Amino acid sequence: MMMQRSASAVRVWAPAKVNLFLEVLARRPDGYHELATLMVAVSLYDTLEFTERSQTGSGNEEGVTTLRCDHPSLSTGPDNLICRAVERVRREAGRRESVGIRLWKRIPMAAGLAGGSSDAAATLAGLNRLWRLGWDRDKLIRLGAELGSDVSFFFAAPAAWCTGRGEQVEPLRLGRALDLVLIAPPLGLSTAAVFRGVTVPRSPRSGAAIRQAAAEGDVNELGRQLHNRLQPVAEQLCPAVADLSARLAGLGPAGQLMTGSGSTVFALCRDPGEALRLARALNSAREELGGARVFVVRSCH
Repeated sequence: MMMQRSASAVRVWAPAKVNLFLEVLARRPDGYHELATLMVAVSLYDTLEFTERSQTGSGNEEGVTTLRCDHPSLSTGPDNLICRAVERVRREAGRRESVGIRLWKRIPMAAGLAGGSSDAAATLAGLNRLWRLGWDRDKLIRLGAELGSDVSFFFAAPAAWCTGRGEQVEPLRLGRALDLVLIAPPLGLSTAAVFRGVTVPRSPRSGAAIRQAAAEGDVNELGRQLHNRLQPVAEQLCPAVADLSARLAGLGPAGQLMTGSGSTVFALCRDPGEALRLARALNSAREELGGARVFVVRSCH
């Protein structure tokens, strides 16, 4: 993630992620699933700005979090993962300062792009900078794991092999930048509902080949190795996932896949020109996409 500090505020750009590989290994006693996944941060960002409440003329109240968002359907109350991240930082640091947060939401919600998790990671990082806590990456990863399965990844981005619930991260160096086109249907999917429908395979697929392809920058092989165990379930719950994936396949990219638990699907392209060609083709058929949004993105640095 990118960060900028001014005299009175810290601004953080929180990226989305895609899963190039996602295998379900086992069902855990805690109700979650054991996963193996290759995640890559991409250039679609939410923006968060953190300001000391004392500098906004809000009085001297302690421990108050005020979250404002430009997306009217997003809750800004204590259930929001951003607010939960603030409280986790307060407990860990023993701080009681009030903070004002503005969120400009660009990452589609309930879309498999981990926008909420990225925002939580940005909150940990932003308050670490705003309050000059001096926490290192390992500590931020640990706190992120307490908040959610994907939060820790964003401290290991731009790419990582993630296991456990997804919170155990091993950074992976990409052999080259990746160009992708995302299509996000207007209807999201419940992560819990998708996982309820998944069957743990007797012989889970190995991720060795896709890790090697990613490290070598072999986009064609990467496309052949794309895999998401959750996609068949998501397609049953949301037929648009299958329709959009088929439409992408017809345009001839290196590969196509659903990310996370859906509902976003993406095309892995061989170069920026191919990504623009696919996006133009999709946008020219906008009426047939059922209100889905198209994004041209690149893996983050």
